[in-house]
This record gives sequence, C-alpha cells and structure tokens, in this order.
Amino acid sequence: MPETSFDIVVIGGGPGGYVAAIRAAQLGLKTAVVEREHLGGICLNWGCIPTKALLRASEIHHLLHRLGEYGFSAKEISFDAKKLVARSRAVARQLSNGVGFLMRKNKIAVFDGEGKLAGPGKVAVSGKTTGELTAKHVILASGARARTLPGLEADGKLVWTYKEAMVPEAIPKSLLVVGSGAIGIEFASFYRDMGAEVTVVEVLDRILPAEDEEISAFARKAFEKQGIKIHTGATVAELKRGGNRATAVIDAGGKRTEVAVERVISAVGITGNTETLGLDGTRVEIARGHVVVDAMLRTGEPGVYAIGDLVGPPWLAHKAMHEGVLCVEAIAGVAGVHPLDPRNIPGCTYCRPQIASVGLSEAAARAAGHEVRVGHFPFLANGKAIALGEPDGMVKTVFDAKTGELLGAHMIGPEVTELIQGYAIAKTLETTESDLMRTVFPHPTLSEAMHESVLDAYGRALHF
Repeated sequence: MPETSFDIVVIGGGPGGYVAAIRAAQLGLKTAVVEREHLGGICLNWGCIPTKALLRASEIHHLLHRLGEYGFSAKEISFDAKKLVARSRAVARQLSNGVGFLMRKNKIAVFDGEGKLAGPGKVAVSGKTTGELTAKHVILASGARARTLPGLEADGKLVWTYKEAMVPEAIPKSLLVVGSGAIGIEFASFYRDMGAEVTVVEVLDRILPAEDEEISAFARKAFEKQGIKIHTGATVAELKRGGNRATAVIDAGGKRTEVAVERVISAVGITGNTETLGLDGTRVEIARGHVVVDAMLRTGEPGVYAIGDLVGPPWLAHKAMHEGVLCVEAIAGVAGVHPLDPRNIPGCTYCRPQIASVGLSEAAARAAGHEVRVGHFPFLANGKAIALGEPDGMVKTVFDAKTGELLGAHMIGPEVTELIQGYAIAKTLETTESDLMRTVFPHPTLSEAMHESVLDAYGRALHF
C-alpha cells in the first residue's frame, strides 16, 4: 500500500460510495475507496441492474405469448433459464468493470478489503489488502443487507434472498413471496411472467404500501388478473420445509390456510451493514439498524459521514448517489449545497405494469393539512398506449388547491419508470399547475397522459 494518506476515504464502493469518490476527485481531493467485494455494490451486482435484465427477459416472454394480437405467429416458444441468468450476470459484470474504469480515470485508489474506523482519521483495511489509511474525512457507505424473520431464514435452497432469486438453475413451478415492497413485487412479477404460480403475503393491509392507495389498489387488480394470489393483512405463521418443497401456514385475520410451494423468497426489508465498521467507542449513533446523520450527512463523530442505504429510507441507488455528491460538496465547501428533500426523490417498481411516484400521496397530502386538487388520466384513453397494446394503467397528480404547487405524482402503466422524471423535474423546479398546463407535450406519446392528468385536476381534461 504505497499511498496511505488521503483527504477522503470512502468505505464501500456501491452507488453512493463510488459516486462520492468520483465527485471528490473532481473537486481535487485525494480520494480512496475501500470495497470488500465488488465495485458497484449490491445495486449494480445483485440488485437494480441484474434484476432489470431478468425483467426484460420476462417482458419478452410475456410478449411472445401475445404475438397473435400483433399479427404474428410462432411455434414451440421456449427459454433456457441458465442463459437468462448468464445474460443478467454478464450485464452486471460489464457495469462493474465500468466502475473500475471510472476509478482509474479519476485517479481514485481502490483497496480490496473490509474497512473500519480505527481511531480519529484512521481506517483499517483487512482482506486482500491489509494496512491502515489516514484521512481528514471518512464516508461510510457500506450499504445494507436483507432482513430476516424468525422461521424464514434463508437456506439457499428452499428459502431464497434476492441473491438466490436472481440465479435460479430453473424456474420453479410455484413460489411464495413474503413482502410486497418493490423487491418482492418485482420478483413476483418476473416469476409469474416466466410461468410460475406465485403467491404474495403482505403483513399490511395492502400491497406496495409506500405507494398511493389508488395505485396500490390498481396494481393488486392487475396482478390478480395475471394469476398472482395475494394475501394482505397476513403473516407466515409457520414454514414447514421438506424435500424439494415448503409449506407455508398463512395467518390472515385469524384464518389459517396452507400453501405448498417449491421456493420461498423473503423480501421483508433491509438493515444497515453497521457491525463491522468499527463504530464502538465512537459517537456514531445507530437507530433501528441504521446510522443517524444530520441533513448534511454528518454523524456524531467529527470527520465521519454516512450515506445511502446505511442511513435509512428511501433505499434507492439514486438517493445514495445524490447523497454522495451532496456530502462531498459540503466537505469541500462548495457554495449553494442544499440538503436533500426526500419529497423530490422518485421511486420506481419495475413490475408489469410498471409503477412510479414522486412526492406526497393524496392521503399524505391531506394529512399534512393541504387542501388538494387531484387529477387522473387512464392510459386506456392514450393513443400511444393503445397502439403499443399496453392500455392498462393511469396517471394521478396531486396539487395544493390554494397555490397550485405539485405535491405528488403517481403512475402505473407502460414505461412510467421513465416518465416519472418529468414530474421529478417539475417538483424540483417548484413548478405549478399553470406551468405544466402551458408545457407542450409531443403527440403521440405516453407522456401526454401526464399533461391530461394535470388538466383533469382543474376540470380541463381534453381527451377523457
């Protein structure tokens, strides 16, 4: 380890960590990253990216079985699960290598090993690389891991975490997904479109509980139409494992039913990777499994910062990246650095149909004391959606009735994970309904539904 003294050392090379390092290097700070596994972290290697490759495959599989609607025909449609997985892994590998290139391009030192605090301004590295680094500032970006429930511990065979669920040797004929957040629903959607019988169990009273209630209800109907069985207000009271099957005892409202499946996916949330960071004896505070930080990502320990999944929700790669930039710019004294407003962070779920949102739900807006105006527009009335053969879904917008401020936008339907950025920009720029109404949306596009939803909030919808 020829170079051991740095301005900034980042512990963790995931989306937040490597982006923080790049921004630090751009600002002229001597920077190092300590990563124990793979550059790109869970998101790039075992989360966001490879799952999207798998979901693309399931989308193609779904479309292949609809060829007749578009005037095509084909016989003996089949797939090779191992090739699907191989492509997914290749995509992740390509991007991980790309992060390595970015580290070299920006002259960032990368240390292969586990990093932990070893006193003020010191980071101990153990693993492939062993030694001690010194730095004026240390950014903790160690991410998070899947949370487990008693009785649902993953064994890699019958009960999977997201890692096993991404590399199946074959598509199971039946599957139970415990948890209906973004991770659980994406896996439920993927495996259903690949032909598995899927059951989802959610402890709360509705699936996708972070989404607007109308979107959640629409999604449930869409998933059930596809054949996914959904139990809400339910828990897995017992899981019996045996041979190549597991039997789940599902408790819903005091009524118990048994569901036998080949595999179980546990998707009940995540907890921060705090245990190996050397936090004992420091003033870094941990609450509910996550590191506590202030608005500028500072912990209670001078010179120590934390970003990304390690500091809590929303658990999103783009949130971690933004925090990485914000944190480094604050350290460097860049003028005009502002705390991150979580209401401007878009969230996306890449199931079928896709779901995306930004800002407050209608219920949250009312609970916050806003008098609201709400607009809706169905994709069933959108020419592009009909032409694509994907007319199921809607756009919902929530405005402050007095000021016209866009409080929230919620979407379910074709490519809404791409469309949501339009509303995210509008919220960041503090756009009003008047600005959005005057904006010219191209025709024919899916984005026209966004415009119509705004118009509908003010009784001016043109095509519905």
